[in-house]
Order: sequence, then structure tokens, then C-alpha cells
Amino acid sequence: MNWLSISSGAFITAFALYCVAFLLYVIAVIGRKWKNREPEGHLRKWGRIAFVFSSLGLAAHLVFFFTRWAGAGHIPTSNMYEFLTLLGMAIMIAFTILFAIYRSPLLGMFALPLTVLIIAYAAVFPQEVQPLVPSLQSNWLRLHVTGAALGEAFFAVGFAAGLMYLLRVTDYNDKSASARRSQRWLEFSLYVLIVVAGFIITVFAFRGSGYEASFVQENLSIDARGNEQLTTQTVEYQLPPIVKPHDSEPVSIQPFLGLDRPLFEAPGWMNGVNAGRKLNTVIWSVISGTILYGLLRLLARKPLGAAIHPLLDGIDPDDLDEISYRAIAIGFPIFTLGGLIFAMIWAEQAWGRFWGWDPKEVWALITWLFYSAYLHLRLSRGWHGLKSSWLSVIGFLIVMFTLIGVNLIIAGLHSYAGV
Repeated sequence: MNWLSISSGAFITAFALYCVAFLLYVIAVIGRKWKNREPEGHLRKWGRIAFVFSSLGLAAHLVFFFTRWAGAGHIPTSNMYEFLTLLGMAIMIAFTILFAIYRSPLLGMFALPLTVLIIAYAAVFPQEVQPLVPSLQSNWLRLHVTGAALGEAFFAVGFAAGLMYLLRVTDYNDKSASARRSQRWLEFSLYVLIVVAGFIITVFAFRGSGYEASFVQENLSIDARGNEQLTTQTVEYQLPPIVKPHDSEPVSIQPFLGLDRPLFEAPGWMNGVNAGRKLNTVIWSVISGTILYGLLRLLARKPLGAAIHPLLDGIDPDDLDEISYRAIAIGFPIFTLGGLIFAMIWAEQAWGRFWGWDPKEVWALITWLFYSAYLHLRLSRGWHGLKSSWLSVIGFLIVMFTLIGVNLIIAGLHSYAGV
């Protein structure tokens, strides 16, 4: 049986079902604005239908996971594509658990697009099954990756609820300095998510058009005997090269909107043969996300937060605050085990040390410390509501930087994840 073919079909099915479920959750939530036209029971029916579709999407996602496992011969957690699809599946598991408790269709309206965004981002990476390198052939690695993904999934649901709380309580008619500052930071949080979406759209657009550019980069290294060695490597781009690799020459560049040569060179302190390409990706992410954000602002004719705010009228903000806290409280011990404890045990087996200050390790520790502070402030200082929700949003932005920013910007022992 061709397990990988089944897996690929299940992945596409899950993505489509998630998109449909999101639209149904939107109908269930937006319909509350017209209760006089739509009976309350009718709106609950839309919420139940949306939950059925999201559950079917999760079922297809589980089929994808286990058939890819069967086809690859190992648990699919060995590269960035597999980890991000696992994270998307974990978010849906966390959402399903919390939806079963709180029965809030509004949570689906925010959690589903986050899942869609993450698995769409996963599709940017190479999807071929890769053989496991020796350091990945460990049961501790499987526990580490699955535990970290599930913990981060609950953080994601906590973020969605926290963001909804901020959108619900922010008063866009208030012109005071503190209110304006809150409005700007909330708009910036939405902008960051749109930048990620813009990057995904840009990558698929250029990939679909078959865009290619390539450079030859020279690297000078010194061996153990002090002899200099000059090596050359070819770096392939799938986005127009705004920045070229350090010490490189172009081999071929397809012109795009008059851009037929790089505008500048990656700085020498950026290590790694793919440093220039990663910096180029970051620049394109900001450009495309900014354009997308500008278009949405033009359509809304107001800040995006102000456009979303009226949709949340009638929602009890205390419920959103409670959902956010419960999600993070569940995710924290899971992340502690998977993201830190199991990771250190695996690191000792693979590299002979429990801790090595690798960039991904450092940012995992920062994430853990941040959520530790969140729970401490929530329980001992009584930080509820606005302050707590801001922490849940900031915490997940740190998680997103750990997942995306570290792989695109910083080289380290975990760089294999971005190959």
C-alpha cells in the first residue's frame, strides 16, 4: 500500500476541511449580530456543524500523521515540514478539548485560521521523506518533539482567546494616551500574523510561477593543520534576490519588476551558506505582509482591530480570560516535559551534554521562563483580564519567533529543521 500517497491526500483533505470549518464558525459568530433574523437555536446549529467539520479535519490530519509514519518508517517529526504539521494537529487537539468544555464557536473563529496558517507555512518546506540522521534516532527525541508541539498548541489556543479578549475590551473610541498605546500594540500583533500570511502567499506565488535564481558562494576555511581551504557552493533562491549571499556571484537571475540584480549583499557575520537566502526571505515576508496589511486596511477603512471589535459584542470577556488561562495552565507542564526535560535528556544522548546554549535551546528556555512568569503573576499577583491577555499574546509571539525566526535568522544545531 502506498502510505505516502494516502498521507498526501489526507493532508489536502484536512486543510480543505479546516478552511470550511473556519467559514462555518464565522457564520455561527457573525449570525449573532442578526439574532432577530436568525433564531438562537439556528446559530447553535451552525456552531455544531462547524465543530463537525473541524473534527473531520482533525480526523483527516490524524490519518495524514499515521500514514506518513507508516510510509516513512519513523515518526514524522524529523524536519520543519513534519514538525509544523504536527503542531497544527496538536492545536486542533487542544482546541477540540477546550471547545468540548466551553462550547464557544468564537474560539473556532480564531483557532482555525491559526491552524490553517501554520500548516500552510509547513507546506513551504520540502515535503519529501528524509532518512533520520543518527542524532534523531532516539525515543527521547520523539517525546521531546511531540511534547513541545502539544504544549505550544495549548499556548496557541491561549493566545487565540487572549487576542479575542483584547479585541473585545479595547475601546477604539477612547482617545487617551494609554488607550491609543493599547490600540497600536494590538494592531501590531495583528500585523505580525499578517506578515506570516503574506510570506506564505508570496512563497507559493513565486513557486507556482517557477521563479529561480542561483549564486555561487566561496567559503574560506582553515583546517586543523592551519591550511586554508577554498570551497564553492551553489545557493538556490525561489524568491527574487533582494539580498545575495556573502562573497557570491550570480549564476542566473530571472528579472522581476525590473529587479535583475540583488540590491545588497548579506553581511559577513551571518554564518551559514543559506544565511543570505534566509535574510532575503525575512525581507520578502515584511514586504508582502505590509502590502497585504495595507490592502486589508483599505478595505476596512479603519484599523483591523476596530473592524473586528464589533463582531465580539455580546461575548463575555471573563469567559475568554478563563479559556486563555486554562489553556496555558494545561500547556505549561506539557511544554516543561517535552520542550525542556525530554530535550535535555535527548541532547545528552546525542551530543554528550544536557545544555549547549544553542539558539533554539535558548529561546525554548526564554519561552518557558516567560510562561512561568505568566502563571506566577496570574496566581500570586492576581493579574487577570487585560494584563493576563497581553501576556498570553506576547508569549505566543515568542513561540512563533522560536519556531520561525530562529530557523530563518539564527544558525545552530537545530538548523536541520529548516532543510
